[in-house]
Amino acid sequence: MADDEGLELTVRGAEKRDAGRGIARLPESARQRLGVLSGDTVVVEGSRETVAKVWPADGGTPDGVVLIDADTRANADAKIGETVHVRKVDVEDARSVTLSMPDDVAFSDDDRAVELIKRAIQDRPIQSGGQIRFESLSADPFVISETSPDGMVRVTSSTRLKLAKQGTVSRVVTSVSGGGDGDSDKPTGVTYEDIGGLDEELDLVREMIELPLSEPEVFAHLGVDPPKGVLLHGPPGTGKTLIAKAVATEVDATFITISGPEIMSKFKGESEEKLREKFEEARTNAPAIIFFDEIDSIATKRDDGGDVENRVVGQLLSLMDGLDARGDVIVIGATNRVDSLDPALRRGGRFDREIEIGVPNEVGRREILEVHTRRMPLADDVDMDRLAARTHGFVGADLESLAKEAAMTALRRARRGGGESVSFTELEVSRENFETAMASVEPSAMREYVAEAPTTTFDDVGGLEEAKRTLERSVTWPLTYAPLFEAANTSPPSGVLLHGPPGTGKTLLARAIAGESEVNFIHVAGPELLDRYVGESEKSVREVFERARQAAPAIVFFDEIDAIATNRDAMGSDSGVGERVVSQLLTELDRLVDNPNVVVLAATNRKETLDPALLRPGRLESHVLVPQPDVDARRAILEVHTKEKPLGDNVDLDELAAHMDGLSGADIQAVCRDATMRAIEAIADAYEGAAANEHADEILVTQEHFEAALDAVAGEDE
Repeated sequence: MADDEGLELTVRGAEKRDAGRGIARLPESARQRLGVLSGDTVVVEGSRETVAKVWPADGGTPDGVVLIDADTRANADAKIGETVHVRKVDVEDARSVTLSMPDDVAFSDDDRAVELIKRAIQDRPIQSGGQIRFESLSADPFVISETSPDGMVRVTSSTRLKLAKQGTVSRVVTSVSGGGDGDSDKPTGVTYEDIGGLDEELDLVREMIELPLSEPEVFAHLGVDPPKGVLLHGPPGTGKTLIAKAVATEVDATFITISGPEIMSKFKGESEEKLREKFEEARTNAPAIIFFDEIDSIATKRDDGGDVENRVVGQLLSLMDGLDARGDVIVIGATNRVDSLDPALRRGGRFDREIEIGVPNEVGRREILEVHTRRMPLADDVDMDRLAARTHGFVGADLESLAKEAAMTALRRARRGGGESVSFTELEVSRENFETAMASVEPSAMREYVAEAPTTTFDDVGGLEEAKRTLERSVTWPLTYAPLFEAANTSPPSGVLLHGPPGTGKTLLARAIAGESEVNFIHVAGPELLDRYVGESEKSVREVFERARQAAPAIVFFDEIDAIATNRDAMGSDSGVGERVVSQLLTELDRLVDNPNVVVLAATNRKETLDPALLRPGRLESHVLVPQPDVDARRAILEVHTKEKPLGDNVDLDELAAHMDGLSGADIQAVCRDATMRAIEAIADAYEGAAANEHADEILVTQEHFEAALDAVAGEDE
């Protein structure tokens, strides 16, 4: 096709930051052939025409595509994967624009509302009949009901913006919902650009849902029935419900949500009748998506449930088998307890594919943060890459809470500093606001266990150079140099045992290697896993490893592992729980061979009591001795614990290290702490009461304080 007539391009989803901005990103080759520059306007023509502003696509974008957001796709009536005609166009500046607001928008046509919306659409090309979505105001889009002049125009700073209720204004896009009660009559308002870090999972879901609803004839040609159901499973907050809502929006299908508690009834047969009514509603309003949120609440294993639950599961199985082969009704289930579902539900012909929606990695977290901050006025010091690197174990819901808390922190501080009247146009969310929010938002993916992203590094560990090197090879290298291990056709060690006398720094080393590797750190105290009920202890071990796999890359650290993994031959006559826990632990360690992103560290000061099967190659195969420190190590430990203390000129760390023979790292830390307490005591005794606080700059830790502390600690050890 000639350049002056435009180009045929394939539609792809927009970048996360472009959602709702009316931007069409073009690869360099397409931009040159169309003869357009950044900021120019193009017409995107699918079944309808719409306008968009041109921006360059990233270098990795393939030729022959155009990246446009959900609003632009809806206005052009084009779906992802379809072909659109793109051509250059010149547009006039708009004198006035009237937007019809959805019914759920609370504000009226006042100056603040107009200013907020006008800033969002300034310099944007629009045309009458198009839709614009303001995600912070409503799930339903605003509709451009009138422009002056008519046709395709651009909003400028001098354009007069009017807001009106939608009333009888006809929407461009048919509502994604059909008839019926409850949630089925509400549009979801979620698009693919609202989902970050789940591109691969989203492609799988689209393949299973979009094709049967939009192109059922493809399956007829292939001679197979279209898929009937997709099961989404994974930790809470990872985006399972969000994916279902986005797919419903994009395919323009009726979206019927079924909540477990709404179905259940105390009267016999009523629960099954409600379920049948929902499926009949879906057939009546086809194409339709039936979404079971928390499906485990109504479809648990029939062996474990009561009479009502068993009948509901049976009814659900019958209804899914009764779905006809046209593919116009698709069932989506979401659960974070996939193993509790009835096995009959998880076979082909019912839920044809199970897709795990896991905890996002650093790249995914960066995308999710981009989604939740794209309308946020960020200060220049906010570094999204740094935030993504620090939010280990955070799922999408946590990152949304983080962004919201940072914004609320900025608002609170602005109101505290400037009174009640704060100009919203001057508000900015700074790095300091995000730091404050980080302290109050915990990663829910790992909340059941002590999970953290340690700030301790090898700089905080004095001595132990050989142990540090061994740990680095066993833990950091597999995470950093995975291609090298693949090239060498070898697998890294799956586990490391730190052993040595008490207080020598085993736990500190484990935290430090996690801090150096920048991965999730799960601290499991051995006795916490033991339970008096049969099967509960083994279940706890399984859950620890399952959660670690979901939040990989991760380090699982078993402190005092001798409490749960002693030699089975030496256990004597007990309830058998110890043997079962050891067996379960061995099984889980064997499974880690296929997952190099999970490393097990264990610490004990009684290595000889551990079960021999635990110490063989393939399990805890690297044994790192953490010995009592020699004089050089003691000097290094002293330096770590005194580097920020106000030391007197007469303090000689070399002399102190020489007199600490036999002391462990914990003992040396105790000496430093005791010496500091003696220095504080001297100031407290010299001045009475609160007046001592005014002389904090006079605190000095002297050699005498250290010697007195050394005598006290060494005396306790004897």
